[in-house]
Amino acid sequence: MTEPTLERRRVGQTILEVTTLGLGGASLAGNYTAVPAEQARATVAHALKSGINYVDTAPHYGFGRSEHLVGDALREQRGGVVLSTKVGRLLKPVHGQDWPRDEWIDPLPFREVFDYSYDGVMRSFEDSLQRLGLEKIDILYVHDIGTATHGIEGNKPLWEQLKTGGYKALRELRDGGLVSAIGLGVNEWEVLMDAFTLGDWDVFLLAGRYTLLEQTALHPFMSTCLERGASVVVGGPFNSGILVGGSTFNYAKAPDAIIARVRAIEAVCQDFGVPLPAAALQFPLTHPAVCNVLPGPRSPTELDGILDWWRLEIPPELWSALADQGLLAPGTLTRA
Repeated sequence: MTEPTLERRRVGQTILEVTTLGLGGASLAGNYTAVPAEQARATVAHALKSGINYVDTAPHYGFGRSEHLVGDALREQRGGVVLSTKVGRLLKPVHGQDWPRDEWIDPLPFREVFDYSYDGVMRSFEDSLQRLGLEKIDILYVHDIGTATHGIEGNKPLWEQLKTGGYKALRELRDGGLVSAIGLGVNEWEVLMDAFTLGDWDVFLLAGRYTLLEQTALHPFMSTCLERGASVVVGGPFNSGILVGGSTFNYAKAPDAIIARVRAIEAVCQDFGVPLPAAALQFPLTHPAVCNVLPGPRSPTELDGILDWWRLEIPPELWSALADQGLLAPGTLTRA
């Protein structure tokens, strides 16, 4: 049986086109939950077989583990796949000593050093190519710059690195054809507005800030993307799990107000016979700046569940009903 063809959308003003559903590589690296290597590789292979053509990874994910696993799978089927990874963290070997493992289960033996400078970006790009074992990276994101990760004072020197050198490196890589698109991958939209002051970008990976539960990025960020011709990849469509039956929001226990809002959204979804996770997955695509939604399944079985939600036809009236009940931000844009 032939799999249904997934819709594709253009990335910014580039020649890249991505399927509207992608595969995130953080969970595959053992993000809080162990994922055997063969299972991770099988998940990537299953995504490609199912018609997904966009895969995202990063040096941070498992301290290189995700890039190795994604590369293993893509070396078997690279043609037509759009691959993104990230810069901003260099990996240094720990030489047998103990090291902070953060949220990763069984990461590779490296520690991270933040570096957004010209040399840091170039080194990170070359290191990623080696870990992936591939000749090309299509999209290169600046990873986790901003106050959410580094604090107000800690971010200042790192932003200066990006401003005075890192952005130049990214432009050189894109202008030289070594990558096809550049952007930022973060959890806060405010820093993306700052990024627009540095120059032009093709695409932003924004996690958690434009979802069925939260549309804080709507104005001015999403509207500016339309004006500047930049696309948005929406990461974290389930807001850390709260929209798929979990109790976590923004990587922490969900407060009562968030739980109440989720229940209200779910009640409207039930009126239309739509599972909440299906609505959460498909909602971001109602905005014309969004080119892709990026969940992070841990196995082929989890991916099959996501594909079932993805293929479910959702009546446009559902979004109108949510808006009428004040459960979507005023002015939320929808595609005709």
